[in-house]
Amino acid sequence: MIKKSFFGTLKPRLEYAIIDVSPPDPQEIPASTSVQLFAGVALEQEKRHLLKAGDPVKAGQKLTLFENKDDYVTAPVSGTIAEMAPFYGDFGSKMTSITIDISENHEIDAHFKKIAPSPTRENAKEYLCCLPGRFPVSLFSDSEQKITTLLIMGMDTDLLTLTQQFIVKTKTPAIKSGILALKETTGIEKFVIAVPETLSQDAVSTGAIVKPVGSIYPAASPHLILNDILGKEIPAGQSFEDMGVAVVSAEAVASIGTAYDSGQIPAKKILTVIDKSGQAKMVSAVIGTPLKDIFTALNMTANHEDRIIAGGPMKGASVYTEDHPVCENTDAVMVQDRSVIPLISDNACINCGECVRACPANVPVNMLIRFLEAGQFMEGADSYDLYSCIECGLCSYVCTAKMPILQYIRLAKYELARIQKAEAENV
Repeated sequence: MIKKSFFGTLKPRLEYAIIDVSPPDPQEIPASTSVQLFAGVALEQEKRHLLKAGDPVKAGQKLTLFENKDDYVTAPVSGTIAEMAPFYGDFGSKMTSITIDISENHEIDAHFKKIAPSPTRENAKEYLCCLPGRFPVSLFSDSEQKITTLLIMGMDTDLLTLTQQFIVKTKTPAIKSGILALKETTGIEKFVIAVPETLSQDAVSTGAIVKPVGSIYPAASPHLILNDILGKEIPAGQSFEDMGVAVVSAEAVASIGTAYDSGQIPAKKILTVIDKSGQAKMVSAVIGTPLKDIFTALNMTANHEDRIIAGGPMKGASVYTEDHPVCENTDAVMVQDRSVIPLISDNACINCGECVRACPANVPVNMLIRFLEAGQFMEGADSYDLYSCIECGLCSYVCTAKMPILQYIRLAKYELARIQKAEAENV
């Protein structure tokens, strides 16, 4: 359960980047020669695929690998499928990489345009799962799941990142259209948009209830917003959906509005690119564009032993090649120079208590980490509030011993979820 926040005791306090003036247009990244997409289903060689190398595709076309599978990706460009290969994501997740060579002739698939004038729950699920912002359409396809409130994140949850604020500042008409379409397709009536104080007036025009968020990290954590602003707590082990709340990004809602208004599925992702000096720049790139194309356009260089991070400095994850593509939910990319990469060690906890003082959920991190580093995940969860952790990363940031605490916590949650799934399947 989220308890009284006291992240204000952290010194120096970490503050979000805030947009307080009209930002310049994002820099357009030239279309690459190819794009790479990740389908959330494993490539099974023994099964008959509905796609193969050499198949032509059109922009906006729905690409499904197998019959009787709901998973699909949306082609952001027209061209030819060049390759399909297995891809392994975080924690061994199995996906399929689909590479499309871009054609000079930009052809648009017409299927969605035909149904766009009549938004429904069914056509949203059928066509809009891969929008910029990655709208969680599956939440609204489950008749057993009763979502009553949509929390729209118009505030970026990590440091240095400005993507969602940029969307609120520049695309309020699209957000308003998205809210109207979602009311029609889902029946949800309560829409709340969380923004920094400087964007409150911009957000009013969306038609959602505006809730200002503080500037001190991690005030924009959805868990803290739900507790401090909406007056709801999420009991440990439960999800937002269990509480009748769905959390989505402002970009995802704007993409819904743009899709239904224009009759075309948006293919360009807005993201914050952070260079080695910590300077941020907004760019617009087609989903699937390799990061190296962005770095080239911005005159950025990632040298040997530098670190490329998808996301911000507190919650982001390293990627291991400049060929990694921009995904639907890539809100930020940053490059850290090898000379400033924080040291991570396998030292034992020295019980200084800094992690406990910094934790906004009052998790006894110093005790929890002892069990997690020993692989005793269930014991840690049962005794020391593993599921109360909101994964803000402050514990790792202040750790005197430089332990990768956040990574241990994410691993523990993953392993326990995997065990619970296996047990349920064997019942």
